[in-house]
Amino acid sequence: MNENKTLLETIGQHPEPIRDKLLHLRRLILDVAEQNEAIGEVEETLKWGQPSFLTVKPKTGTTVRIDRDTSGEGDVVLFVHCQTSLVSHWRALFPHVCFGGNRSVHFRSEDPLPEDEIRQMITMAFTYHRSR
Repeated sequence: MNENKTLLETIGQHPEPIRDKLLHLRRLILDVAEQNEAIGEVEETLKWGQPSFLTVKPKTGTTVRIDRDTSGEGDVVLFVHCQTSLVSHWRALFPHVCFGGNRSVHFRSEDPLPEDEIRQMITMAFTYHRSR
């Protein structure tokens, strides 16, 4: 996969603690995609001005977006499409994580990212169409 320079520049515009968490989330997303053959090729792009990651070959899952959290629930947020059932599944699996409605997961910059949970969430998002 080729790095998207515009995406990296967009992340780089955030203050250091936010930028670091977003880069950490990006690395987790890309690691999950690289380690799971069922996911296939993932493209990183900007959608609605937000760093976005989508499966392209094959189209196995739904788009994952990350951004600074403006809701007050956290400092960074991971979004999935609101018409999926992903967040409701994640709520049942990870009740200790902060969720927003039916489309987002929120993280505070001072807390370590729950990497195991995030890896499972990304796997579920990127294989969503296969599991339905």
